[in-house]
Amino acid sequence: MNVNGRHYRTIWTEGEGEGETLFIIDQTTLPHEFRVRALQSVDDVCSAIRDMWVRGAGLIGATAAWGVWIAARTAPAGDFCGFMTRSMDKLRTTRPTASNLAWALERQKKALAGLSGEEAVRVARAEAQAIADEDADFCRRIGEHGLSIIKEVAERHPDRAVNILTHCNAGWLAFVDYGSALSPVYAAFDAGIPVHVWVDETRPRNQGASLTAWELSRHGVPHDLIADNAGGHLMQHGMVDLVITGADRVTRCGDAANKIGTYLKALAAFDNKVPFYVALPSSTYDFTLRDGVRDIPIEERNADEVRVVSGLSKGGKREDVLICPPETPARNWAFDVTPSRLITGLITERGVCHASENGILSLYPERRNA
Repeated sequence: MNVNGRHYRTIWTEGEGEGETLFIIDQTTLPHEFRVRALQSVDDVCSAIRDMWVRGAGLIGATAAWGVWIAARTAPAGDFCGFMTRSMDKLRTTRPTASNLAWALERQKKALAGLSGEEAVRVARAEAQAIADEDADFCRRIGEHGLSIIKEVAERHPDRAVNILTHCNAGWLAFVDYGSALSPVYAAFDAGIPVHVWVDETRPRNQGASLTAWELSRHGVPHDLIADNAGGHLMQHGMVDLVITGADRVTRCGDAANKIGTYLKALAAFDNKVPFYVALPSSTYDFTLRDGVRDIPIEERNADEVRVVSGLSKGGKREDVLICPPETPARNWAFDVTPSRLITGLITERGVCHASENGILSLYPERRNA
């Protein structure tokens, strides 16, 4: 995506050799400030993931992969294996729900087996770059496959824009580039298809309001910000043609974990016969799980994310504001699980499939015995 006349990925390196440095876009300062951060240690990478300077399934995985490269660069010569093991364990525990993080660490672990020193650094860098490039390519292909769905709706309604509702941020900022749920939207917009996006605010961290709206505005895509609970009303009145969300983990049977509130959108879509799609790259699948509601771990985050909101004051100063009585406690589950029966289809880099074990395995037959 272009920002201020420059094309950015969400994570990249600059420089060469020992001076090569890893950079990210700090998403906690958007939409009011575009800030780039350098990550120079494993602790920096852990903070970036845990404190949500980076977020989104694909980007979390890519960041963890680059974190392994940083670990290899900074490992003490006399304790390489021990340091790498401890570093990967620290990275693995930063966020529990998204499967991409563990997937990326396992790829690095296999690539580095038996290696140390400069050879390990070289291999870790190559694998991190491969994971990042693959993530961007898969998301681009998700856009191509999702474009056909939007085209079909547009052909049925040639007199108006296609109205798409999304929840949270599953765009360019959630991956290395392009995004998952927003990739078809960008592909359709770039192809000249009139589209309009209903952007859920996405409490409690407001990623829809701060990130999705920012992305869409930079790309010029027509959109409106709505309260989280407005989606059902819009569907009842025929104002939503389809829902597309991302996912943080999808089971082999098609249950999908995504930002809290996604399940309610799926229920409303099902009741109003609105197609509900989940867009994801293959790195988001967890083929070891069958029952998402029972088995997917759901992260519970700091209660202050619910109790406090952040924004710009009238004077243009960023401020945090308490929105409840000081003594009121809060609970903050970050994700919920949408059962496969409520999902119309999964949009992946290999195509669109039914949200079922047979549907998924039709695209990924090599994972049948996983």
